[in-house]
Amino acid sequence: MAKEIKLVKSLIGRKKDQIATAESLGLRKIGDVTVQPDNAQTQGKVNKIIHLIEVTEK
Repeated sequence: MAKEIKLVKSLIGRKKDQIATAESLGLRKIGDVTVQPDNAQTQGKVNKIIHLIEVTEK
């Protein structure tokens, strides 16, 4: 399975580690969407910025 991740809130004013996590997922600006594999690394990244994104199963 894969997860579709969409950035729905701005990264402005966020902590540097949250910005780096979003960018490592390929999310730079509001509305960006990326498809990531459903593994432990992706789940950890999603949990770190869950308040900024929407996640759907693909």
